[in-house]
Amino acid sequence: TVALVAGSVADRMRFSAFLWFSALWLVVVYVPIAHWVWGGGFLGAAGMLDFAGGTVVHLNAGIAGLVGALVLGSRRGYGTDNFAPYNLALAVIGTGLLWVGWFGFNGGSALAAGSRAVFAILATHLAASMGALTWMALEWWTRGKPSVLGMISGAVAGLGTITPASGFVLPWHGLVIGLIAGLVCFYSCTWFKTACGYDDSLDVFGVHGVGGATGTLLVGFFAARSVGNVSGLFEGHAVQVLIQLYGIVVTLLWSAIATFLLLKLVEAFTALRVDKQSEMEGLDVTQHGEALQ
Repeated sequence: TVALVAGSVADRMRFSAFLWFSALWLVVVYVPIAHWVWGGGFLGAAGMLDFAGGTVVHLNAGIAGLVGALVLGSRRGYGTDNFAPYNLALAVIGTGLLWVGWFGFNGGSALAAGSRAVFAILATHLAASMGALTWMALEWWTRGKPSVLGMISGAVAGLGTITPASGFVLPWHGLVIGLIAGLVCFYSCTWFKTACGYDDSLDVFGVHGVGGATGTLLVGFFAARSVGNVSGLFEGHAVQVLIQLYGIVVTLLWSAIATFLLLKLVEAFTALRVDKQSEMEGLDVTQHGEALQ
């Protein structure tokens, strides 16, 4: 989860500062939210559904990443230079590893090799596929050309969005959730990001934050008693939507406020951002001594 936060502040945050932040954030932000949802805390007791981490992982990291990006400011050259991935093949390979790994992430949350794990894995795969196709179609429609980068972004959006719902919904619900994920996350990473002007290096907020919140809310609509023994709005349990919304708001507020305070605490002892020269040379070289071929 904390590795996701790194994606928002990539290319400009000092590694030593990020290590201090990570250790503090784990204890102050991640652990309490995980307890509230999965460890017998008040969100779980209220009946909030989060099968594999829509709030605990994705919304939590997405909000923290957004706060981090705002505190550190934009990368030098942002808005004028090309910050697209320099090696698209590696990005595709990474997405493939994530896609397969997500079957363990979501399916494994059933804690048994049973029918619920199968439902979770199938819904996960369908949501990722539909997310990729939806993002591709929107990009084709708005920009005139589909791209591989857009498709893998849509796949990850589908994966993040289905995560909280995967063990509570039917497979065809995964298709619908993937469609919504591709739509909502696409506009979050394009129109909304441009309108607000923040520099989230890897669109952690637009994909994981927005996707996690969307999926957490949608499970309140689609939850099927035949899968997870809990009903959502479409099976007559309308209050589940309000419970999900309550969990989203609590996670958002705790993560945002605590992340901001922790960043300011770390900044009181060490600089958060590298200097201009280090940033222009690249953090691989200046922070880690890697050799460029």
